[in-house]
Amino acid sequence: MAKKAKSSAPANAMDYPEHEKTYNAFVGLMKWGTVGCVALMIAMTFGFFAGGGLFGGTLLLIILLIISYFAI
Repeated sequence: MAKKAKSSAPANAMDYPEHEKTYNAFVGLMKWGTVGCVALMIAMTFGFFAGGGLFGGTLLLIILLIISYFAI
């Protein structure tokens, strides 16, 4: 029977840098997902109810996303 190599790390050790990278990625995705949904709702409202049409709504969506990129 082969012996297991003794590890110097405790059994409950966590990889904190990897945990922080995952957390930061999750927060970033949630932030941009929320910004995207809000921008889409505003653009759809403009396109459907304010007479902007498809191209006006699409243009507004692109403008809102660009503004959000520089504002956040």
